Amino acid sequence: MGSSLQSIIEAGTKLWLDSIDPELIKQNRARGATGATSNPIIVADLIKTGRFDDRVGELVAKGLDDSAIAWALTDQLVSEAQAVFEPVWEHTKGNDGYVSFELDPLLEDVELGPAHEERVARYVALGKQWAKGHKNRMIKVPATPAGLDALEELTAAGITLNVTLIFSQRQYEAARDAVWRGAQRRGTREPFKSVYSIFVSRVDVYTAKQVPQLGAGQGLVGIVNAKRLWQLNQAFWGDKGLPLQQEIIFASTGVKSKDDPADKYVKALVGGDIQTNPPGTNDLVEAGGESYTAELATMPGADVLADIDEHVDVTAMEQTLMREGLAKFSDPQKALLGLIAEKRGAVAAAG
Repeated sequence: MGSSLQSIIEAGTKLWLDSIDPELIKQNRARGATGATSNPIIVADLIKTGRFDDRVGELVAKGLDDSAIAWALTDQLVSEAQAVFEPVWEHTKGNDGYVSFELDPLLEDVELGPAHEERVARYVALGKQWAKGHKNRMIKVPATPAGLDALEELTAAGITLNVTLIFSQRQYEAARDAVWRGAQRRGTREPFKSVYSIFVSRVDVYTAKQVPQLGAGQGLVGIVNAKRLWQLNQAFWGDKGLPLQQEIIFASTGVKSKDDPADKYVKALVGGDIQTNPPGTNDLVEAGGESYTAELATMPGADVLADIDEHVDVTAMEQTLMREGLAKFSDPQKALLGLIAEKRGAVAAAG
């Protein structure tokens, strides 16, 4: 019998890793993972280990400031992960084997972020900068007003996108439509690829706190929301005749409640597209020994759906989760810069 993670892959789900730790990339590639994603929290956690002090010291010695060091190190780590997954990209002709590179979260910072039009321009410029020369790198752009307004230009410029921080149908449709407009403007016939990261467990954290009147649907809103957006995505792209899949990424698949089994979201979303699981979730799933089958196309019962539709204000949910999401988006980048400043001080003291 194959492993638990292998059964997920055999059921039609691409398994990506929510980390660019070189050791974890190697381990999970051996388990069948075919892609990965990064963010400032992941990079900061890697720096905290001390394993990359020599790299930070080399960048300090080059005279780079804290921000430039953060981005140079991120670029290195993402590039190394890309090299691991490049054979997958080659084998699938660009349908898999990507690593996501997140653009500057400080563009969305409430205090530091520039005006809307400048944010849009910066997203386009940074997307082009960090995508240049990389065939299996996805540029990660949030589904904020500025991020959404940048998608058409980025896609038209030939950049492969991962649209992240999606919680609602409104965000998904705005992102998808902008990407499709950009794809039709491209001056090349090369196939294009796009993915849409739907955050799952954060939705259930929200409903547990903000929608206590939920009955049968409590704890299932994240799954229902993700499955509904997956269905919309299947329907939209199904008749476009494209050589590559335009897919949903099921993100935030680690459980947030101690009462939930570790594989709650993983199990419910097996059967298609992409899961980006935290390393710890993959470890627990693998240790669990379960053989998974496709459940993605199966919705909960009518009573659950009716309960959710009656009680969940999707607009309010999106607004709250985006507000929280943007804080989780920009605060880690500030923390990463602070951590690099500390490392700079340590290098100077040692010198």
